Amino acid sequence: MNDTAAHPLKLFNSLTRQMEEFVPVHPDEARVYTCGPTVYNYPHIGNMRAYVFADLLGRTLSWKGYKLTHVINITDVGHLTDDADDGEDKLEKMAAEKAQSIWEIAKHYTEAYWQDIKALNIRQPAHWSIATDYVPAMIEYAEGIADKHCYELESGLYFDVSTVADYGSLARASTDDGEGRIETVEGKRNAADFAIWRKTPPGEKRQMEWDSPWGKGAPGWHLECSVMSEALLGLPFDIHTGGIDHREIHHPNEIAQNQAHSCSDHSGAKIWMHNNFLIDRTGKMSKSSGDFLRVQLLIDKGFHPLAYRLMCLQAHYRSELEFSWENLVAALTRLKRIVMGVERLREKADGQTAAIDHPALVQLRNKFDAALSEDLNSSKGLPLLEELLGLKKLPAGQRLTLLSEMDSVLGLELATLKRDQLRVRPIDAKLEETEIETQLDQRQKAKAEKDFATADSIRDDLIAQGVDLMDGDPLRWEWKIDG
Repeated sequence: MNDTAAHPLKLFNSLTRQMEEFVPVHPDEARVYTCGPTVYNYPHIGNMRAYVFADLLGRTLSWKGYKLTHVINITDVGHLTDDADDGEDKLEKMAAEKAQSIWEIAKHYTEAYWQDIKALNIRQPAHWSIATDYVPAMIEYAEGIADKHCYELESGLYFDVSTVADYGSLARASTDDGEGRIETVEGKRNAADFAIWRKTPPGEKRQMEWDSPWGKGAPGWHLECSVMSEALLGLPFDIHTGGIDHREIHHPNEIAQNQAHSCSDHSGAKIWMHNNFLIDRTGKMSKSSGDFLRVQLLIDKGFHPLAYRLMCLQAHYRSELEFSWENLVAALTRLKRIVMGVERLREKADGQTAAIDHPALVQLRNKFDAALSEDLNSSKGLPLLEELLGLKKLPAGQRLTLLSEMDSVLGLELATLKRDQLRVRPIDAKLEETEIETQLDQRQKAKAEKDFATADSIRDDLIAQGVDLMDGDPLRWEWKIDG
């Protein structure tokens, strides 16, 4: 893009609760840390919204000319079933249920998460930081803050939140839609104190445990992110992202550790950003419900995964987004129209791009930049892409160039995505594609012969077997999608 015409990037900082212009710590660089998954189960589609958002952020930073270093962690050291140092170890619990080693569990679900990352066209970060690779560094980090900021109990080493300035300022107060999930642990000095190191209980042996000055055990969940972000990005770095659920406990605890370790009041990141929830009224998104909503389930029902990405981009990342099969159908239909428009444009331009100098296209690019520069407002950016496809009288090569720029931010794979790739066969489909095409040929012949009774009968039979006819579409049919 033309940097001289660029709008300044403004982002909402959860810590200060206001929009702020992005000014990097290191000139022309952007260093970003994103809280990744705990790999004890498959991620559900609500989890994946956080990574679509982080990818949009990273793509926007790259488009604006910053050298991006993005880190996403993999928590393969099981934290507890409650953020508040209470409950069972998630990875140990799943390993016991599956009768597998904890390492096998972590490997399987890490690979499943990476498959979802690929399916949603989320770019690879500069680093996947694997928590178990950093346990010695975590122990050293804890030793460095233990004397001034921690105390030891029978269950582990705890951080005293009263030893740092403004603990919990990131979280919302009780009058500001806040929540508290800190459970009581016998002997804690303050209700909000949290575990830095969790000791293995006497008489037990965990599959994942390490020697430490406080006995055998495992690091606290919050410690992992502080150690890995500093190791890979340095302190302070530019942006820390995560889901809005991290805003209440996990990220305030990270900030407390960062303050303790740096001997300052700095939070560690200049800007903290949080995406809002994906709401599912059916109650099937939670992992505890068994057959929960995940990317593979969408594919199994006949949806291309980029329809889900588009559905996320249609809403601002800080707004709640309701999932429904109807909303996903609408997003898939919109994606089909976009892809068909792109195919026509590519054909008209003969695949050749050209430098943008037409005033209307320069203005459209400026509007797109303004939308994304206003806190990543992809919901305003998407209609501008569709407007571009409708400007059929303007130079095709220049339009193709601008399309590529826009898609480098939105990440819909429009350079390669074909219309027929969006026709995904549901796992329980009753017919083979060759059978469908044969019946459609028979229907077309019947219509040509004005045998409308036969044509209607073929149509009804196809619908009964999960196929919807798309008479105005060159592909002629679609799989029927039932949520």
